[in-house]
Amino acid sequence: MYQIDERREALEIQAKYEELLEACKKIKTLTQQEEDDIFRAYSIANQAHAGTRRKSGEPYIFHPLAVALIAVKEVGLGPIAVICALLHDVVEDTDITLDQLRMVFGERVAVIVDGVTKIDDVTVLQQADSKQAENYRKILLSMCNDAYVIFLKLCDRLHNMRTLGSMKDTKKLAISSETQYLYIPLAHRLGLYTIKTELEELVMRYTNPIKYAEIEAKINLSAGTELLLKDCLTAPICKILDSHGYRYRIKTRIKSVYSCFKKMENKHVDFDEIYDLYAMRIILDVPKEMEKEECFRVYALISQQFPPNPNRFRDWITVPKSNGYESLQTTVMTPIGRWVEIQIRTDRMDNIAEKGMAAHFLYKEAHPEENIENNPVEEWLQQIRSTLENTDKSALDLVEEFKESLYTKEIYLFTPKGETVKLPFHSTVLDFAFAIHTDLGLHCIGAKVNAKVVPIGYRLHSGEQVQVLTSRNVNPSESWLEEVKTSRAKEHIKNYLREQRKVFHDQGKEMLMNYCKQLGIKMEYAAIKSKMKNYFGLTSGTDLYYQIVKGEIGSKEVAQCFGKAKASPSMFFLGPYRNMFEADDNDAQKLKNDPDGASALSSHLSPLNYEVDENYSDFEVMPAPCCKPVQGDTVVGIKDGDKIMIHRTNCKVAMDEMANHEDKIVRTKWREGEKVSFLTGIAFTAIDRKGLLQELTQVITQDMDLNMRALTIEASEGVCKGVVMLYVNNLDNINQLISNITSIVGVTNVRRV
Repeated sequence: MYQIDERREALEIQAKYEELLEACKKIKTLTQQEEDDIFRAYSIANQAHAGTRRKSGEPYIFHPLAVALIAVKEVGLGPIAVICALLHDVVEDTDITLDQLRMVFGERVAVIVDGVTKIDDVTVLQQADSKQAENYRKILLSMCNDAYVIFLKLCDRLHNMRTLGSMKDTKKLAISSETQYLYIPLAHRLGLYTIKTELEELVMRYTNPIKYAEIEAKINLSAGTELLLKDCLTAPICKILDSHGYRYRIKTRIKSVYSCFKKMENKHVDFDEIYDLYAMRIILDVPKEMEKEECFRVYALISQQFPPNPNRFRDWITVPKSNGYESLQTTVMTPIGRWVEIQIRTDRMDNIAEKGMAAHFLYKEAHPEENIENNPVEEWLQQIRSTLENTDKSALDLVEEFKESLYTKEIYLFTPKGETVKLPFHSTVLDFAFAIHTDLGLHCIGAKVNAKVVPIGYRLHSGEQVQVLTSRNVNPSESWLEEVKTSRAKEHIKNYLREQRKVFHDQGKEMLMNYCKQLGIKMEYAAIKSKMKNYFGLTSGTDLYYQIVKGEIGSKEVAQCFGKAKASPSMFFLGPYRNMFEADDNDAQKLKNDPDGASALSSHLSPLNYEVDENYSDFEVMPAPCCKPVQGDTVVGIKDGDKIMIHRTNCKVAMDEMANHEDKIVRTKWREGEKVSFLTGIAFTAIDRKGLLQELTQVITQDMDLNMRALTIEASEGVCKGVVMLYVNNLDNINQLISNITSIVGVTNVRRV
């Protein structure tokens, strides 16, 4: 527990300020004005936050000092960033105003601090929006004006995550989910790899603590292997480089816990199958004009002694990534039978790899006299400005679309004149047409790709030459929205369709009034229209009338909206496997007549399994079908109307909700001492052989005495894959089952679904 000692704290505050000032001087030689402004910002912040403490008990000024130090040491930002970092919370948390900061430090500092400051009160929100989404939107808008906004937000978030331990559990989950939702994708897109990796680690530690501890223990057990690699790999490589007169540095790393977890999840492999657990980075000190040549020469020298994996070679020097990343990457086999990834780059490339777009941005700031072409920061900000031009979108939709674009890979295409066009991975001919000109897109009928005629939905590949084909008789339709990837193309198509739909306004309104009259619905028309829009998830009356005229919404749908329709037959579903195990009324009745099945199902759905915050004792409590929590999982409740849905804390659906709607989070824990059953799924992959299915069912039903609900299995080319739905009592049950199935001869992978 933190012990308050004001005299000691005053000395620590002064020491932290001096450390910050020295770090800033290493970035650049400070002018007297810059040093005075930094001291003035520190003094204002220290005085404004005097007497205020963080949840941990520490003086609040520790936080802005730490954020400023991260900005300098870990991102490489200069005096302006230090001043803004020191002041970033004074407008939000104290009586100091933006106008006062503007008078003392100038317009740019005021704009950056305002961009970093959260919205205190949002009085008008669209129905689907949230205060968090409006804050995200404000960050994006501010970032378009000055990239320092997002750099400082990432520094601020990193320190908050590092000091999250003193927060209550619901706050930990909310902040972690926000971080996963927006800040990690932003760090990825900016190329701030070190910050991104640490944020991923911290988020996993709070949202999936059991799995984090399990993988961390396995990584720690493999620490001895790293020492062996130094003898059999690092030493020989140093000898090669020394013999050829290179000046260089070598760094090594072990894959992070989160990276291991994602590899295991995405590739469906065990920890022992992660072959790139270790990596080496060779950083060359060579003249800029010789960078490419020398990197390839070093690659050739290394591959002569250590066999490379031909499928793991990446050339990011000839064509850098969209965030500016440059490097040669190869994976080689070592004498101890371990694959090791080797990255070959120069000092300049390493700086960009570590600090991403920040490196480009800072270089331009430091050298305004140079005409720097193809600056990835400016190109990216321009794309964001273009995305934000359409103000009709809700904040949630806007942020979600922007977030998805952050992880998008890019392809490079050529026009008939040889000009380069950069588009997201999986872009189509339509995307290309709209990227060239709106009119080309609106009348596109296809294209010639490398002289071969292809349709509008053809997915383009890097290096292809594209000639758009058009016809004035062709115009966009609803189906076009499914054929495009880029926000630019989507917006132009939607705008066209929106204009076309306006002609259906009067006809659709008249049809809706007739439906309501026939059904005896007696409400104000404005209330009818509002209820219909909400029920069908539509954003405008124009969309509603358009669907009515097209026949997509008729008398039956209107009746359902207002509770005038007859109840439809019930149907029993099993979460995401409903298509595989869909049942009619007779099957559902059979299940109810089955004592074991019925009791297990009713236990699984019982609200008595959980203890929720007493403020929500009147709510119906249900397990979420998306993640199917079982006793022992770390869980959280999410409000959904008059229900509380129980999710695993690392469930993507729950994390997105917590990121955007903190007010929906409900403290939840398992009720102790109750024996209940939960429906869950186990997926497995195995070498196909006679007797495999018999051994599998024996492990489940006889050895572990578990009740199977459904089993699907298929074999192809000697490999079989299957999913078994069954009832378990708790997380230990699942872990033991996975272990037992893994021990069956021929089984290569087992995981929970």
